[in-house]
Amino acid sequence: MPAEQKPTRRLFFACWPDPSVRRSIIQRRRLIDGLSDRRVPDHNLHLTLLFLGNQPADRLPEILAAADRVRAPGFELKLDRFGWFAGARVAWLGGPAPDAARALVAWLGAAMAELGLGFQPREFHPHITLYRRVARRPEFPEPPALDWPIAEFVLIESIPSRPYQVLRTWPLTV
Repeated sequence: MPAEQKPTRRLFFACWPDPSVRRSIIQRRRLIDGLSDRRVPDHNLHLTLLFLGNQPADRLPEILAAADRVRAPGFELKLDRFGWFAGARVAWLGGPAPDAARALVAWLGAAMAELGLGFQPREFHPHITLYRRVARRPEFPEPPALDWPIAEFVLIESIPSRPYQVLRTWPLTV
């Protein structure tokens, strides 16, 4: 089978909110309801750490093993503002990046780069996408701050028209 026809899996590392944090994110999203017809489904709300994109399906065991070796401390993320990314046309809830979060992203990126995976590293801006296809920057209210204690990270697979699938969870150290 030619390389371009090998099965792939669309993967990313993320922080997955527990039910309480998820409810708090949804409450804040209500402050900006109706921005577009492409609201992110409640069950898919997450914080992306590192987007790997489409990777060869047979590399999944290596990706999991590399993530097994990542050691990083837990951290608290303050979600205290709405924003908009013009290029992606998304509205989000986010906040400043704690040093421990930046370090986790760097460690994950280095671990995946050592595998020789083809992915495009991006600057880390902690945010949870709330709406897609937002044509222009809205006037945003100031949301009440949400402190999210993050004690683990996950690898997620994105399959079109299905909820995101958490493939594995790793604890962060205290």
